[in-house]
Amino acid sequence: MTTSLPPDFADWLRLREPADADARSVELVDAVRDRLPADRPLVVHDLGSGTGSMARWLAPRLPGPQHWVLHERDRDLLALAGGGLTAADGAPVTVTTRGSDITRLTAADLADAHLVTASALLDMLTADEVDRVVTACAGHPTLVALSVSGRAEFTPADPLDADLTAAFNAHQRRTVDGRALLGPDAVDATVAAFGRHGVGVAVRSTPWRLGPERAALTAEWLAGWVEAAVEERPHLAGPAATYRKWRLAEAAAGRVEVVLHHADLLAG
Repeated sequence: MTTSLPPDFADWLRLREPADADARSVELVDAVRDRLPADRPLVVHDLGSGTGSMARWLAPRLPGPQHWVLHERDRDLLALAGGGLTAADGAPVTVTTRGSDITRLTAADLADAHLVTASALLDMLTADEVDRVVTACAGHPTLVALSVSGRAEFTPADPLDADLTAAFNAHQRRTVDGRALLGPDAVDATVAAFGRHGVGVAVRSTPWRLGPERAALTAEWLAGWVEAAVEERPHLAGPAATYRKWRLAEAAAGRVEVVLHHADLLAG
C-alpha cells in the first residue's frame, strides 16, 4: 500500500481519538476477552496502528501482562506511539513498533499473536488487500474497529445531505495508484473473506455522535467530507460551498448534530 498521508494526519488522529474511544464496541471486547489465554502474557498485534490509539483504548480493558506489536508504515506516526500503558489488573504493558506494510503481512508475521486488532483501516484497502490481511489474521481472534459504513445523519437535515453522501461514498471507492479502494463496502468484503476461511464474524454498529461538545471535530470532519465529495463530483461545487459555509457556522455555534456510522467486527 503506497498512498501517502498528509503531514497533518497525526493532528487529525489526535482530534478524533476521543470520539473513536466513545464509539468502539465494548460488547465485542467482552466477547474477545473470554477467548484469550489466562496462563501467559498476552501478545496483541495492532495493524495500521497510527500513533497507538487502539492500544491506549484496549490495553486497559484487557488483563495483563500484555505485549503490543504496533504495525504502521508511517514511521513519523510510530514515533508518536508512546508507552505508559497498564492492563485492567494493573499489570505492565510493553510496546514494540514495526514499520510494516500491513497488506504484505503473512501468517508467519503474526504467529505469536493471541489477538489481532485494527482501527479505522478497512475502508482504505482494496479487495485483494483485505483478502491478504484476512489470510494473515485468520488463525487468531481479530477485532477491527471503526470501518466507515457510508451513512451520515444530520440534525437539522438538508436536501443536499444525500447528494454529498453519495459523492463522498464514491470518493471512498475511488482508484488510487491503480488500487480500487473498498470504502463503505469494506466491512461486507471482510466478513466474506473471513467466511472463505471458515471463520465467523460478529458485527456491531459503532457510530460517532458529534454534537456541540465536539464542535472542533465536527468542523474538521465536515470540511474534509465536503471537499472529498466535490473532488469526486465537481458539479456540486457551487451548492456545496454554500452548504459548507452554513454547516460550519452552525457547527461552531453548536447547532449541528451528526451521527456518522461505522462498524466494528470480531472474527474468530
